[in-house]
Amino acid sequence: MNHPKLSGLVDDWLPNATIEELQAAMENGEVTSKELVLMYLHRISKYDKNGPKLNAVLEVNPDAVFIAEALDLERDQSGARGPLHGIPILLKDNIDTGDMMHTSAGSLALEHHVAAEDSAVASQLRKAGAVILGKTNMTEWANFMTEKMPNGYSSRGGQVLNPYGPGQFDVGGSSSGSGTAVAAGLAAAAIGTETSGSILSPASSNSIVGIKPTVGLISRRGIIPISFSQDTAGPMTKSVTDAAILLSAMTETDEKDIATKTNPTPGISYTSFLLKEGLNGMRIGVARDPYFTYFSDEEALLMEEAIASLREQGAEVIGSIDIPFAKEEWDYHTLFYEFKPSLNTYLRNTSSTVPIKSLQDLIAFNKKDSSTMLKHNQTVLEESDKHSGTLTEEEYLSSREKDLYRSREGGLDAVMEEHTLDAILTPNNFGAGIPAKAGYPSITVPAGYTEQGKPVGVTFTARAFEESTLIQIAYGYEQATKLRKAPTLQKTEVKS
Repeated sequence: MNHPKLSGLVDDWLPNATIEELQAAMENGEVTSKELVLMYLHRISKYDKNGPKLNAVLEVNPDAVFIAEALDLERDQSGARGPLHGIPILLKDNIDTGDMMHTSAGSLALEHHVAAEDSAVASQLRKAGAVILGKTNMTEWANFMTEKMPNGYSSRGGQVLNPYGPGQFDVGGSSSGSGTAVAAGLAAAAIGTETSGSILSPASSNSIVGIKPTVGLISRRGIIPISFSQDTAGPMTKSVTDAAILLSAMTETDEKDIATKTNPTPGISYTSFLLKEGLNGMRIGVARDPYFTYFSDEEALLMEEAIASLREQGAEVIGSIDIPFAKEEWDYHTLFYEFKPSLNTYLRNTSSTVPIKSLQDLIAFNKKDSSTMLKHNQTVLEESDKHSGTLTEEEYLSSREKDLYRSREGGLDAVMEEHTLDAILTPNNFGAGIPAKAGYPSITVPAGYTEQGKPVGVTFTARAFEESTLIQIAYGYEQATKLRKAPTLQKTEVKS
């Protein structure tokens, strides 16, 4: 980087700088928001498009520099709006922005789609003063296209790589680009979305913090959907503090999303739960069976070390609990039935320049260029299209009722009440399915690395709208262990 002031910061300071540190540097006049944007863009050119070619960023906001300059001027004239003022953030490519950027869910079928207005998430972030830097690559259609889609692959963006082992370690899905971008220091933070595991998976795979909130905490409006009963956006960051800051900025009640009116405490500041002694007295149950059987002995040992750390910090850990129904077969009828009406509603509201107006149109588009669009087939899309879209089928209604009971009253609620638990511990994203069915929140935090350098995460789950408890637990664990290490990236000189 040619700029003498910034060249020493772009690789040494910026990749590990937290939102608080970036904000302090701007307040002290050491750096401006415009300079942060330029440094992150330099890192994108150096590591995402060159060097290891991580392929995490689909496109950059052409107005990012101007937005940052305006926020710098506002800071000088009237002060910062809050902790996100001037902070560059990336959004997953299924989150609408009412600007010049596209929203495509990673598909060439929507490569020319520009949303008419911001999603609720984008609007709230802008209101908080964040700079929306660009859009991140993702598993196409949030991994609801086919049964064998590789994590992080999309027809529009290609394959996202894991910065800890490009081409060696799984990058996680479907918010893979958001996970990689945060880990590699391509933005201060990113927003992902999850239906089942799509924040927790790339967060644990890329050694970052990810929060999958309660469904209804964050508005679903303006996000390309899979399932209205399970979809939610959430923060992906380098630290629990950063995640709490982002989460606090995105939880306004949205009159156009009824789910947000189920939140009993709208507008809460989650940073007040960042307590170093937060683990003291917390009761945490470890769900070993079947989740601890899904990985190696070395990874299991890291989980045992995490459990030991929790105990050392004053948590009461019940070493083994059984979540009812955890070992039984679960169906995905709810998703298959909800996808068609959800997607069709979204597509009908796109502009007249977008020819894809229904799931049926999408399937036909993919078939016309099968060599490009159907490298991994579209079995899930086709199965979803077989349903009426009216949600009246007995199979759907029975499955939805069963999911709710087995995941909530008969599942997570039952085991938490039995053991008087504040949270349940599972490894990586292996336990994501049941909280996803319940719409309950989870948080994942870095738990270390294997000998080969593969990241491992520890995940905590609580009841609906108990994000404050999860943040308290996760922060206490993070501060006691401080295990996260930035990836070592292959350097390539890029002309500035």
